[in-house]
Amino acid sequence: MRVMVDLCIVPLGVGVSLSSYIAACEKVLNEAGLKIALHSYGTNIEGEWDEVFAAIKRCHETVHAMGAPRITTTVKLGTRTDREQTMEDKIRSVQEKM
Repeated sequence: MRVMVDLCIVPLGVGVSLSSYIAACEKVLNEAGLKIALHSYGTNIEGEWDEVFAAIKRCHETVHAMGAPRITTTVKLGTRTDREQTMEDKIRSVQEKM
């Protein structure tokens, strides 16, 4: 099943600058071959359910290995069975109505 996810991983106990942790997670997602779009408060991910969630697990493992003792993560996701839809399709649909 294909899924679109909005992922926000926040390492805790590592100070206020989180960009190196986010960059490491982005690398994990890229290496997984997933379609991703970084935005100011997270990352959109598109792919097969099992591949996406395996990559999210690897993000957690990577960030913990970098020294983060705790991580809080927010995941919003959506699936469709009526048709295939991409992240770009969703954006284009809104932009056409503006």
